[in-house]
Amino acid sequence: MRSLQPGGTAVVVGASGGLGAALVSALSAMPEVGRVVALSRAAPVVLDPACRVWQAPVDLLDEASIAAAAALLPQPLRLVVVATGLLHAPGLQPEKTFRALDPEALLRSYRINAVGPAMVAKHMLPLLATPGRSVFAALSARVGSIGDNRSGGWHAYRASKAALNMILRNLAIELARRSPDALCVGLHPGTVDTALSRPYQRGVADGRLFTPAWSASRLLSVVDGLQASQTGCVLDWSGAVVPP
Repeated sequence: MRSLQPGGTAVVVGASGGLGAALVSALSAMPEVGRVVALSRAAPVVLDPACRVWQAPVDLLDEASIAAAAALLPQPLRLVVVATGLLHAPGLQPEKTFRALDPEALLRSYRINAVGPAMVAKHMLPLLATPGRSVFAALSARVGSIGDNRSGGWHAYRASKAALNMILRNLAIELARRSPDALCVGLHPGTVDTALSRPYQRGVADGRLFTPAWSASRLLSVVDGLQASQTGCVLDWSGAVVPP
């Protein structure tokens, strides 16, 4: 992370997930990162200044918990990554047809995939360090691209990720007015071997199913190489911009 000033704090929201945990591990191994804060629903409270990794609970469906976690963050804050997402769960599966559309499933996807990251931004963007570069990033998905949609289906997941992409774009515009050095982006990690993708890995091409550690390394490399002109964009694991 040579693009960020050394000694700052990196925050990973969703640190108990496969990719979130890999991001925490990768960041904690970087000497230029002063402290890593791992936030997840099941996290114990570990706020020991002697520890390199702090932990605290946060629930994306509970704004008060996000505000409470933000109040604990050691500053300066240089990087925030929201590594959360909902594709399937008991009673919720990706729709193959509009006949499967369900209002509660749609709202559940929006709450986790769009509203939750928006609430994290609400409480953590004001804490980003200035001057000097800082980055707010959230995991998006190529299927959230309207221009790239050729197959349809997966209505709730696609639409909620598209909503997230618009929120990130709005945040980037507003953030640039307050702090020209701060960037806001979406990150598409590809298909990562985690619980989110596991039921849908059968059709993944050889060499395109990534380990969490490899994906985390690639995403952090993309963050490190961000250009100011890319704020508000969604970039994939290779650094290519995903069409809006």
